[in-house]
Amino acid sequence: MKLVTKLLAGAAVGLTMAGAALAQDDPTKVGFIYIGPVGDGGWTYEHDQGRLAVEEEFGDAVETVYQENVPESADAERAITQMALSGADLIFTTSFGYMDPTIAVAEKFPDVKFEHATGYKTADNVGVYSARFYEGRAVQGTIAGHLTESNIIGYIGSFPIPEVIRGINSAYIHAKKVNPDVQFKIVWAYTWFDPAKEADAAKALIDQGADVVLQHTDSTAPQAAAQEAGGVYTFGQASDMSEYAPMPRVSSIIDNWAPYYIERTRAVMEGTWESDNTWDGIGAGMVEIGEITDAVPAEVKEEALALVEAIGSGEYHPFTGPINKQDGTPWLAEGETADDGTLAGMDFYVEGIEGEIPN
Repeated sequence: MKLVTKLLAGAAVGLTMAGAALAQDDPTKVGFIYIGPVGDGGWTYEHDQGRLAVEEEFGDAVETVYQENVPESADAERAITQMALSGADLIFTTSFGYMDPTIAVAEKFPDVKFEHATGYKTADNVGVYSARFYEGRAVQGTIAGHLTESNIIGYIGSFPIPEVIRGINSAYIHAKKVNPDVQFKIVWAYTWFDPAKEADAAKALIDQGADVVLQHTDSTAPQAAAQEAGGVYTFGQASDMSEYAPMPRVSSIIDNWAPYYIERTRAVMEGTWESDNTWDGIGAGMVEIGEITDAVPAEVKEEALALVEAIGSGEYHPFTGPINKQDGTPWLAEGETADDGTLAGMDFYVEGIEGEIPN
């Protein structure tokens, strides 16, 4: 009887050890929640390239999953919850409107790590990350100010949140520096990804005389609309959109998420992950400037590349005074640079931009 007991005990220990070993060999599960389709050619496409980079970096040691086309609504909380229930160890939620749903789900799953893109709310198991897109907008504004012949630059805004307002201001400041006669026309699409709405916005701006169109929306529809109109310049948004080069797309802002996703996944795998707030730009490689095509004059290209270098090295900050607010009140004195707190909450236009920011 004692022998049987010992054998059973030994078997139980063996099963426990085998289970522990199996658990250690389980891949780290990394999930991604996307606002648009992975084939949007812009924002979601680049996040998905980051996901694929994680797979390439870690091989069988990771398993990645994603859900695309998740609205910024109650659907987001349901989708994030389902991903957590499926056993995800780390979940990236990749749109501003996922902020509150991410926090809500994180409270229910304290052992899961969450990373939210472009938000500001953190928790012990929630980190946030974003890119300094406004640095790329400074480059685009410089090129746009030189290229426009009508002196009217169109801008398609998604939602009137600080991230988008920063971009409009940065592009305008730098377009105005090289072309004092420039005007900005802004159309709010109230969507991140809706090709039909984006195309209509681009056409409306072109009808108002814009011969350069910038966008903070995710599809290539504005590029197609500009191509159809002819003689209109555009810039790739979030991704290179190089299929429209050399014209109308003359350069782009590329969001390079791969290094960050690899770094944070590795931290979870090694048990070193901590909640953090990351905001990187050109210098860190999170923001890249796509090829400037030959549709841009050589001297303008040279000026733009010099600006990229100055921003990347920290020599120049895109928000350097003197800059006034739209109502003429002073904001930044000569040589003064904007602090991150003001930029993160930016809710005003700079002097010279016409129109009001919608509520």
